[in-house]
Amino acid sequence: MKDRIEKIMEKEQLSASKFADAIGVQRSNISHILSGRNKPSLELVNKILDRFDNINADWLLLGKGDMAEENQSHSKPGSNGYTFQSQPQNDQSPTDEINNAPVPVRVVIFYSDNTFEEFRSR
Repeated sequence: MKDRIEKIMEKEQLSASKFADAIGVQRSNISHILSGRNKPSLELVNKILDRFDNINADWLLLGKGDMAEENQSHSKPGSNGYTFQSQPQNDQSPTDEINNAPVPVRVVIFYSDNTFEEFRSR
């Protein structure tokens, strides 16, 4: 995963310290990951995916697929056979129509066998 984080930094033209600032973590966290001292935490991975929403989670976590998602609107089969369809991104943040309250835009479920599913509503 260290190499994939480096590729994101290269693509975004960010130094390690600017990358840390961009995702909201301490600069030493990124330094330790890039040196091989530490492995990225789940929290750090989520911060990367939140900040760079075009990054393919499968690619970042598992090295599968392309770095960037070509289409934000996609469906993923659930483990129970159901298919979840995410909605296309629009310019406004999703809100509850009745209460005008924010609603979740992304859910990532991590399973004990080191697989995961990601669902986006935008």
